[in-house]
Formats: sequence, C-alpha cells, structure tokens
Amino acid sequence: MRSGNVIRETRETKIDLTIDLDGSGRADVESGIGFFNHMLTLLAAHGRFDLVLNCDGDIEVDGHHSVEDIGIALGQAVHKALGDKKGITRYGTFFLPMDETLVMVSLDISGRPFLVYDAGGAMAPMIGQYDTELTEEFLRAFAFNAGITLHVKVMYGTNSHHKVEAIFKALGRALHAAVKINPETADEIPSTKGML
Repeated sequence: MRSGNVIRETRETKIDLTIDLDGSGRADVESGIGFFNHMLTLLAAHGRFDLVLNCDGDIEVDGHHSVEDIGIALGQAVHKALGDKKGITRYGTFFLPMDETLVMVSLDISGRPFLVYDAGGAMAPMIGQYDTELTEEFLRAFAFNAGITLHVKVMYGTNSHHKVEAIFKALGRALHAAVKINPETADEIPSTKGML
C-alpha cells in the first residue's frame, strides 16, 4: 500500500491529511470551503486515490491559508506515498473537456518542482466561497512539495466553474497515470540517472 499521512499545524491552519495512491477514489474531506471540498473530492475520484482530510483554518480571514496549506500537505503526502518511486510510469498528460471548456494537465514526477499555469484569461473572482486565484496557489504548493513538474493550461472556456473543475479532474487523471506501476519496469527507477 502506497500511502502517506501529513499532520501540519501552524497559527493559521491545523491539517490532518492521508492519501492512498492505490485506493478506489473515495474522499472524506473537510477544508472549510464548500467548493474546494468538491474539487478535492473530484481530484480523488478521477485519480482513483483515497483521500481523508480535515482542515481547521482561519477562513474567517479568507481561504488563502487553508487552500495553500492543504496543497503543501497533499504534496508532502504524495511524496511520502511514492517512496523510492520504483516502477512508476513517471509521466502523465490528460486533456479534459467540460462543456465549453478544455483543459490540459501534463506532469513529470521528476524531483524537480516547477509550475506553469495558464488560466486561459480572467475568471470570476469567486465561486461560492472559493477565491479562484487560489487555484494557482494550490497547484504551486502541491507541485513544489510533491517534487513534480506540473503544466496546467486552460485551452479555452468561458465558465469559471467549468475551468476550475476541469483542472482538478485533469490533475487527478494525469497523476493517476504517472503514479501507476509499470509491470515492465516494476523494479526500476524510471530515470537514466538512477534516481528521481
């Protein structure tokens, strides 16, 4: 079982997060932000990960600390769950359509964290109680703590809900492909360097 647990406590948030990369897509998440709960649930479902999260954050200020810190914790948990990375496929790319929106997510579990994010133009400032600017903050925190090179591009679209939802679904699908064990190279680290 490839799983990772992270407990993160600061003056702004208290987070307990566990991920099982070989799960079935079940999620039990409480971030304090309804729309973000929905996005994390979709990420788990489309990634076929089991995700348990409880976050007690200072959402009376705004959602920034909670969303960013959950990204940090999720990245750290994925990094733990991957262990030595033997046998993983390493790369994953997924194009996901949602009505008028098309999103591409491409990633490399490289050990070299990087984020390229293109939201495809302006979004509505808020979706429910979720600040759409926090999508980039979450992705950056996740990628840098997981050790992933991550490219996210909204190819086109007009509805902000569709754009953000397609990003999270595509991230789940691309990550699922990248963490999958390749039976042909199950005992190998997928790098000519011999490490990731």
